[in-house]
Amino acid sequence: MINFKERIKNKYSSLSAGMKKVGKYVLDNPQALAMKSASQLGQEVGVSETTVIRFCYSLEYSGYSELQNEVRSFLIFHKSSLHEYQAGKEELVNKPNFFAQNFQQHQEHIQKMKENIKEEDLQLTVDRIYQSNKVLVTGMRTSFAVAHWLSFTLNIVRGNAQLIQPGIDDINHLITKLNSESTLIAIAFHRYTPSTLRLAEAAKKQGAFVIGITDSDLSPLSEYADVLFPIGLSPRSTIDSAPAVFSLVNTIVAGVSVIDIKEFKKRRDDYDRFNSENFFI
Repeated sequence: MINFKERIKNKYSSLSAGMKKVGKYVLDNPQALAMKSASQLGQEVGVSETTVIRFCYSLEYSGYSELQNEVRSFLIFHKSSLHEYQAGKEELVNKPNFFAQNFQQHQEHIQKMKENIKEEDLQLTVDRIYQSNKVLVTGMRTSFAVAHWLSFTLNIVRGNAQLIQPGIDDINHLITKLNSESTLIAIAFHRYTPSTLRLAEAAKKQGAFVIGITDSDLSPLSEYADVLFPIGLSPRSTIDSAPAVFSLVNTIVAGVSVIDIKEFKKRRDDYDRFNSENFFI
């Protein structure tokens, strides 16, 4: 069965000028179609709502809803983005200053993420973490490194953060200890691991505040998150998202650290005071 991208490419030459504008926009920005109404999409592209609807009919969809549902499923269940990562690097390899261009891409990703994130969501997240009696952090596979760093650093700043490690930790014990004063930070990207989603669901049932860090508003993590941070990068390479994600969690930790400067300095001094020759050089 052909998907919407193939239909657009197959029908493109026969579309009107206005519908070609819609087709090109959908190919470049499928996330926009997934989140917007036909009217909103038309305004974004610069065509009428009627043109958007006719575009759907031209692709042999029953209407806008059918196309939108297919795009949403595509974004959620699309194959691994490793090939997109490789393709992106191959585009740069024959150009000058390969490494500088990679750094530039990282900067652009961070800027785009910054534009997608609301200041009030960051403030709510920082306040909630600071006020929590317990903060659990979870992330599997490519998200594990971020989760590990975040839990380790928050524990230095606040002293009450813990990384959940399935297969090592007693998950049932940890989750049953959560309550309305606790927070779970769940990190999950495309090809979302079921264990992360189940942990978010269980924490929500316990009354905990759930913070989600993910790739898109369409992520299944959004169902359980009280605050969601969609990184929103395209292409959807989890590997290329890493600099932006680390920038985000570092910003969150920075926000927590400045709420109570005196307390943070005391924890910092206590941490620095421990200088055992058995552990450090």
